[in-house]
Amino acid sequence: MTGKQLKNSILQWAIQGKLVPQDPNDEPASVLLEKIRAEKARLIKEEKIKKDKKESIIFRGEDNSYYEKFADGKVVCVDDEIPFAIPESWQWERWGNLSYSIQYGYNAPAEETGDIRMVRISDIQHGDVLWATVPFCHINESEIDTYLLQKDDILFARTGGTVGKSFLVKDVPYPSIYAGYLIRTRYSNMLSAQYMKYFMECELYWEQLRNGTIATAQPNCNGKTLAKMILPIPPYNEQIRITDKLNQVLEQVRRYGESQDRLDKLNIQIHDLLKKSILQEAIQGRLVAQDASDEPASILLQRIKEEKLRLVAEGKLKKKDVIDSTIFRGDDNKYFEKKGKENVCIDEEIPFEIPDTWVWVRLSNVVQVNPKNDVPDNTLAAFIPMERIDATYLSSFTYSERKWGDIKSGFMHFADGDVAFAKITPCFQNRKSMILKGLPNGVGAGTTELKVLRPYAETIDREYLLFFLESSYFVEEATFKGTANQQRIISGYMENKLFPLPPLSEQRRIAEKIKESYMRI
Repeated sequence: MTGKQLKNSILQWAIQGKLVPQDPNDEPASVLLEKIRAEKARLIKEEKIKKDKKESIIFRGEDNSYYEKFADGKVVCVDDEIPFAIPESWQWERWGNLSYSIQYGYNAPAEETGDIRMVRISDIQHGDVLWATVPFCHINESEIDTYLLQKDDILFARTGGTVGKSFLVKDVPYPSIYAGYLIRTRYSNMLSAQYMKYFMECELYWEQLRNGTIATAQPNCNGKTLAKMILPIPPYNEQIRITDKLNQVLEQVRRYGESQDRLDKLNIQIHDLLKKSILQEAIQGRLVAQDASDEPASILLQRIKEEKLRLVAEGKLKKKDVIDSTIFRGDDNKYFEKKGKENVCIDEEIPFEIPDTWVWVRLSNVVQVNPKNDVPDNTLAAFIPMERIDATYLSSFTYSERKWGDIKSGFMHFADGDVAFAKITPCFQNRKSMILKGLPNGVGAGTTELKVLRPYAETIDREYLLFFLESSYFVEEATFKGTANQQRIISGYMENKLFPLPPLSEQRRIAEKIKESYMRI
C-alpha cells in the first residue's frame, strides 16, 4: 500500500466515525447544526451575509430513509446521495448550508507594488503560502473587505490542473486578498476548520468534485459544486478528537509515504542497473557459454562481403561501401585495423576483451545505414512518428497507415527486418528503439530523428543488434552536438563504433537469455 492509499483509507475511517470512539456526553451534531442555522439567521438579519435561497435541512424519516427539506417546503428523498452509514450522533449536511459565503476571487494582474497582496494558486506550495513572493494588485478600497482573507478561511482552486486542491488559511501575516482562479469558503467558528479541510482531502470530496467538474481543455468547477456537496458532521468535540488523531497519524503516514517513494525509486534504479549489467555481460561474451561447434564470426564477415558484392552487381549498393576495414590481433597481442594497405594500432579503442570466436568490426561495415525503399506510390505503408516508439529495453511501437507517395519524401525510410534507434536526446538515452516488423507491405517511413540499420542477409540477429544499441557501452559513451534542448549524436559516432560480433548461433542464444533475464527482474 502506498502512502497515498494509506492516507485515503485513514481519512475514510475518520469521516465514517471509525477513527476515534464516540462519547455519549458529546452534544450531538443535530444540536450543533441548529445553532449554526440560528447564527446564520442572525447574520442575515444583520445584513452581514446573504440569504441562501437553496438552504435546506437533511433529516432521517420514520422509514429510516434520508430526506431533504427546502425553504419552500419541498421534501425529497436523498437516499441515493448517502454514501455510507454514520454514527447516530452525527448528521449529514450540505456544504452550502454550513457556509456563510462561497466567494470567487478578485481578477486583477499581479504587480510588484500595489494596494494589497493577492494570493494566487501558484503562491500555495506544499500546504503553505510563500508569502515572501506573493505579488500585489490594484483594487478599490471599497472592494477590499469582500475579498480579504481571514484565519480559518478555506481556499480551493476552481480551474486548471490543480482544480479542487484546497488550502486552510492558518494565519495572514499581511493584509491580503485572493485571485480569481480561487474560491473562498467561510463558515461558522462552531465547526472545526481542520475537520473541514480534512474532508476536502478525502475521496468523498473528490468523487463529488469530479461529478461536478466541467470537462474542458482546462477542467473547472464552480461554487455551486462545493455548495451542493454532502458531508458527514460529527459533534464538535468529536471533530476535535478526529483532527488531533489525524494530525498525529498522518505525519507518520507522510514519513511512510516518503520512505515508500524512496524505495520505489530505488527499485526502479536497481531494475535499470540490472538491465544495463545484463546487456554489458552479453556484449562481452559472458552471458552465455561459447560453443566450440558454432561457426566462428569471421565466416560471417565473408558472407557480409559476398552480400555486398551481390548488391553492387544489382545496383543497390555503391562500390565504396564494399571497402571494409579488417580488425585483427597481431603477434604482439595488440589490435590493428587494416584499411587498404595500411595497418593502424587501435589498442586504445578496444573497450573490453571478447571471446576468441568473436570479432571486432566497425558497425557501419556490417549494416546498411539509412537505406532507401523503392515501392509504388499507391503502396500502403506504416508511418511512425517518435511518439509512437516506446522507451523500453524491448522493441515496442505502433503505426498509422499511409500511402507511400505521401510519406516517401521528408521522412526516414525503413522496412521489415530493419533495426532503428532515436538519435536525439533524451529519446536516445531513454532507449527509444525498435525492430521493424509486421509493417503493411513490409515498408514504412517516419521521424527523421532515427538511425536505421539493415543487416546484410542473415548475418546479424536483429535482437542482438537491438540490445547492443541499448547497452551502456553504446548509449553512455555517445557524444552530442546541438542546442541544450535538441542534441543529436555526432555524425560518425554510430558508424565508427566498434561492434563485438559473435557467431550467429551465439547471438541468438544471447538474445534469448537477455529476454529470459528481463522477465525475472
